[in-house]
Amino acid sequence: MSKAERTRQFIIEKTAPVFNKKGYAGTSLNDMTTATGLTKGSIYGNFDNKDEVAVEAFHYNQKAISANFASAIAEKDSYKEKLLVYPHLYENLFLKVIAFGGCPILNTAIEADDTHPVLKEHANVAIEKWKSGIVYLIEKGIEAGEFKAKNINPEQTALTMVASIEGAIMITKLSGKSNYFKAIMISVKKMIEDLA
Repeated sequence: MSKAERTRQFIIEKTAPVFNKKGYAGTSLNDMTTATGLTKGSIYGNFDNKDEVAVEAFHYNQKAISANFASAIAEKDSYKEKLLVYPHLYENLFLKVIAFGGCPILNTAIEADDTHPVLKEHANVAIEKWKSGIVYLIEKGIEAGEFKAKNINPEQTALTMVASIEGAIMITKLSGKSNYFKAIMISVKKMIEDLA
């Protein structure tokens, strides 16, 4: 990795938590220079503009969370266990996710849906990828005979899981009541158990 690539990566890593907590509109150039200890010239010598930094920060934040899920899913044997990784791991990571500012997909989607088409599209791609991963696990579970094929709509189930998890994070972060998150994760677990 070249010096320029290392500097660029450093800027992404240092500004990613700021963008996740403050959002695109709320993150100023001053916030970026404070987080990195670099000058405005150093930041814009490595990125064309704030948009480019924000998109890279979003990807960094999103990958940081999704990597945890990918490795945990790979360790499980049954498709039901693989699906249960989502509610179990979110329960275990919940305090870290909240301290991190919440889910980067949710945060970006809410802020960018009417204000920033580029970030909106990146958040949409992330949601579609997440949904497709769950659909894949459900379809493989049906093929393996773990799940009841005739009673399952894989896409509907996947969308409901994603919406429930993201909604749980939003409601809990807004209310400050962690028991709300636990209650919704019980429902997600039941939805997965009911596939069998």
